[in-house]
Amino acid sequence: MISESAAWAIFFLPIASFLIIGLVVRPFFNRFSKISAYLAILAIGGSLVLSSYALKSVLGHEEAIGWAAHEWFSLGGGEAFTFSIGIYMDSLTAIMLVVATSVSLMVQIYSMGYMKDDAGYARYFAIMSLFTASMIGLVMARNIVQLFVFWELVGVCSYLLIGFWYQRPSAAAAAKKAFIVTRIGDFGLLLAILYFFFNQDTFAAAGLNSLEIPDIHQAAVMGLIGTVALAWLAGGIFAGAIGKSAQVPLHTWLPDAMEGPTPVSALIHAATMVAAGVFLVARFFPVFSPDPHAGMTAAMTLVALVGGITAFGAATIGLVMHDIKRVLAYSTISQLGFMMLALGVGAYDAAIFHLFTHAFFKALLFLGSGSVNHAAGTFDMRYMGGLRKHMPWTYVTFLLGSLSLAGFPFFAGWWSKDEILAHAFNQGGVGLVVYGLGIVAAFMTAFYIFRVVHLTFHGEFRGGVEKKIADASAGVVRDGAVVTITADEESKRGEHVHLGESPVTMVLPMALLAVAAVVAGFIANPPFDLGVIQAHWFSHNLVMAQEPLLHFEEKAAGIEVGLATVASIVALAGILLSYWIYQAKGISTDRIAGAFPGLYRLLYRKYYIDELYEGGLVNRVFYRGLAFFAAGFDSRFVDGIVNMFGWTSRNLGRAMAQAQTGQVQVYGLGLSAGIILIVAAFIVWG
Repeated sequence: MISESAAWAIFFLPIASFLIIGLVVRPFFNRFSKISAYLAILAIGGSLVLSSYALKSVLGHEEAIGWAAHEWFSLGGGEAFTFSIGIYMDSLTAIMLVVATSVSLMVQIYSMGYMKDDAGYARYFAIMSLFTASMIGLVMARNIVQLFVFWELVGVCSYLLIGFWYQRPSAAAAAKKAFIVTRIGDFGLLLAILYFFFNQDTFAAAGLNSLEIPDIHQAAVMGLIGTVALAWLAGGIFAGAIGKSAQVPLHTWLPDAMEGPTPVSALIHAATMVAAGVFLVARFFPVFSPDPHAGMTAAMTLVALVGGITAFGAATIGLVMHDIKRVLAYSTISQLGFMMLALGVGAYDAAIFHLFTHAFFKALLFLGSGSVNHAAGTFDMRYMGGLRKHMPWTYVTFLLGSLSLAGFPFFAGWWSKDEILAHAFNQGGVGLVVYGLGIVAAFMTAFYIFRVVHLTFHGEFRGGVEKKIADASAGVVRDGAVVTITADEESKRGEHVHLGESPVTMVLPMALLAVAAVVAGFIANPPFDLGVIQAHWFSHNLVMAQEPLLHFEEKAAGIEVGLATVASIVALAGILLSYWIYQAKGISTDRIAGAFPGLYRLLYRKYYIDELYEGGLVNRVFYRGLAFFAAGFDSRFVDGIVNMFGWTSRNLGRAMAQAQTGQVQVYGLGLSAGIILIVAAFIVWG
């Protein structure tokens, strides 16, 4: 059994790495900045070992490991206003710890090669250590206030990493956009926290603490929280999750987050920031479904529909993007939609299972895109092609990750995505609606990821960044618009493309993640016993502790082989259609776009949501509304105060002027009156 001190060490190891790199290495020994990577990797490696031990410790336990909470701080000196801090170690916590630390370790090893010539090398590894520590603190939090602190710290770190190259206007704008958009959702989460804070007496009467997460679970199941209050609380919590996990309508920040270094994108998309929203809904699942026999609540229906719409909508946009990282970004949004869909239909274990498998193959795909950029100098797939001959390791690992994302039979993504779709189908009602959205999204996912494979690795090389810069300089028009280059591509002007495999520090993490992308699903949830590995141990350990989860699990127990067959056929159809269009050249993509110009333009412009937000809401409503308010405030309040002083001085001067008559007897009368008033004052108050 893991001890409390060992559990705290999971968090404090990356914190120590952050402090040493940030406060010692970077300011005093920056010329030895390469040591930063080794410090960060050593710390995260230690956290991964301890996280694995924590997972082993909680397996088979129906209850979380209990350690006494420690007093954090008090408000007003009263017991009711005392905040505690502690660790909540259950199966969900342990699984999330393994995901966060393992993916972070692979990303940071990869970063040694990817960031080796960057001037901010030490700063990068310091923030990455803090980012990982923040996610660890978030998933281990026992107290909802403690959770919120790390929730916001994850957002701060993402801001710093997305805007890591802050000298580039596009990176600075993307960082601000991510920070502001996610704050909108966080307002809902804050309202939910305030409800718990101001209802401490109600909880205390039942012997519960309204800020402790286990007590919140118990209060929801006991019926201590009213039905209407539960619905609003679930809405507030889900609002926070929508922002962090980039669900419709707060999804627009995630594609722009590609402005950060590619390893940052891998960590954000796979194991930290965007996973936090799914984790939040899972952690407070009893608030969404307090009654084990009531079926889908209104809150769950909302979660399922938002997830289904997001999965479908993001997949449609991924069909037409040319930037490989943006395709992967919309893929992440879509896959997060699948996870939310799963939570909405009660497939709690399937949602976390998909989060688990997705972390490995999505990190692999992002690292693969960085490896491709390392060679071709661009992320634009229109200027790639033929790279499998020059980058065999990158090609093989990227292909395995793509098969897993596509849901190819028996790869990691197939096991988890199949469970989600089967749960939705068996749920009936709204479940059938989101099942339809999900099955179409699964087809599009297989299609667009193999579109990436064909455009990037097959055919002939199309010139890379050199050709793109030349086309941009010549004003070449492609896809109805003049070719433009990014700040990163501009920095490579004059350089020559040298195709070749990435260094071993980049290839090794991809190879390890590729193994996980193939076998992680089967090992985590094998359909039969594998020696010491029990059948379905992953799902069983997730749901065994909570009765509502057991109910949904029992309802979905009879999954038919036919549903798995349908999902597999859909994935294969998407892969084959992609091959026919992009490899066999069965039909021209220009011809397809020309046949549906309006639809193509709608998808390419991402449903004009960015234009609606920035041109409509931000510029016209917010900025004009703010300008109108500021103008009114300035003219009525600020100018009013200034004018009041002027009016008072002017009228006081006129009154004084009227008193200056030039008659001595009037002055004497005034002097006498003043003396009388002074004497009277002394008599009364003296």
